Amino acid sequence: MTDASTSRSAVVNKHPHQWVVAAEIQVDESVARIADFRGSFKTKVEQRIDALDTYCKSCRRPFADVSGYDCQALVDNRHLIGGDQSVRAKRKPAPTPPPSAKLVKGGTYSRYGLKAYVAGVSRPHM
Repeated sequence: MTDASTSRSAVVNKHPHQWVVAAEIQVDESVARIADFRGSFKTKVEQRIDALDTYCKSCRRPFADVSGYDCQALVDNRHLIGGDQSVRAKRKPAPTPPPSAKLVKGGTYSRYGLKAYVAGVSRPHM
């Protein structure tokens, strides 16, 4: 055992990642039917599985980007909500109308119930 290998094994992450691999497995119709019904299935022995992506289940970050660092999901969830809310860009306020503009009150319409369905409020415009 060398000094380098002992120093590497002594480093312990305070917040370890939970690594998962997104995979693509080719199966026949009977296995696909079982997998669809049960949500799981068994594979053949020594079956080759193509790995599509390797990432942390908790923080949803790729292996290459965060291996060797603590899992941020176990510290806090700022990375999932767009960063630190005190420093990130805020939404711009609505523009103010020009001084000569006059607001005209429009009619009201129901967004709920049968009248809304018939009027087409709930259906997207094509």
